[in-house]
Amino acid sequence: MSHQIIYEHPLNERIRTLLRLEHLFTRIAFHLPQPDEWSSRAAINGLLDITNILARADIRSEVIKELERHAASLNKIRSAPGVDGQQLDLILTDLENSTNKLRQITTQIGRRLRDNEFLNSIMQRSTIPGGTCDFDLPQYHYWLQQPLTTRHADLESWFEELKPLQSATQLLLSLMRNSAHASQMQATAGLYQRTLESQSPAQLIRVGLPTESTLFPEISGGKHRFAIRFLEPGHSGRPNQTRLDVSFSLICCIF
Repeated sequence: MSHQIIYEHPLNERIRTLLRLEHLFTRIAFHLPQPDEWSSRAAINGLLDITNILARADIRSEVIKELERHAASLNKIRSAPGVDGQQLDLILTDLENSTNKLRQITTQIGRRLRDNEFLNSIMQRSTIPGGTCDFDLPQYHYWLQQPLTTRHADLESWFEELKPLQSATQLLLSLMRNSAHASQMQATAGLYQRTLESQSPAQLIRVGLPTESTLFPEISGGKHRFAIRFLEPGHSGRPNQTRLDVSFSLICCIF
């Protein structure tokens, strides 16, 4: 799917959470090594956003269940024709290692970050527009002026707790994205609809459009069906559904 823009849409809450976590992990990975103050702020914001997600539910148990489900599914196809047993064993080992690392965490992931008074003070002020200004949080301002090595050491220390979750998230989404091949589809007058098989519910929809396309997809749906509307950007107003037939690539990730 080279030279395409890929648009993804989760079809259940568990995958929605994983995609959001991946987005935040990617943001942190980009900003964490940067030397400037604003990148340190962005990395802190990513950490706090993840902390908020982890406070809403027992994400550790949910991810462990998903890892175990994938392992069980892969074990069932071990004797199927054409299966690369060596590659399968490597994937199963990765799944087992990720599961074990998460099981070793005895408390809720993110608890240490939520109990950190310094980070908690930033989180409380972050709900106010512009609430993390220098005069609002002088300790934060002081920390942002510290040498790069000091800030990086702190950020790495805070992020350490999240690394098992990051690895598990990357593994699960990678397996899911590679679980099916792309098919070329056509949306009549900018609309494509499809009913999904209840026996093999899709987890994630991936839509690909050429980078030069002047359209973008709006995807909606759940475990039973989904719809894709291809819209023309409305830079000064509301986007409109195109009246043209649109060719696009589609992957329904069922794994």
